[in-house]
Amino acid sequence: MSQTRPAPAASPRPTPGPRISPIAVILVIALIGSIAYLLFAITVRDSSQIPLLVSGAVVLGIVFTALAAFSVRAVWRAGLEARNGRALLLGLVGGVAAIIAAGCFAGAIILSLL
Repeated sequence: MSQTRPAPAASPRPTPGPRISPIAVILVIALIGSIAYLLFAITVRDSSQIPLLVSGAVVLGIVFTALAAFSVRAVWRAGLEARNGRALLLGLVGGVAAIIAAGCFAGAIILSLL
């Protein structure tokens, strides 16, 4: 007679560790892609450099605006869960992202006027 082990019971607890949102993954990919495009636009040395820089700055501004909006939602959820330190850190990250977005849009406007 062979002995069989009982199957382990499913754990009622969720798995420990941070959960990464799909939106966060998309934002990171968009951030890396837009920075790479902007770096490419800086290396171009012909008459199309300014339009490339303008479009790169606009896309980077859109990505940072989305990051700031995502941070607002994350701050709200952290506040509801009474995670004050996390809410403060996310608020700072979102504020910096909003300032960078404003700078990217301002730079795009200035470059488009050249």
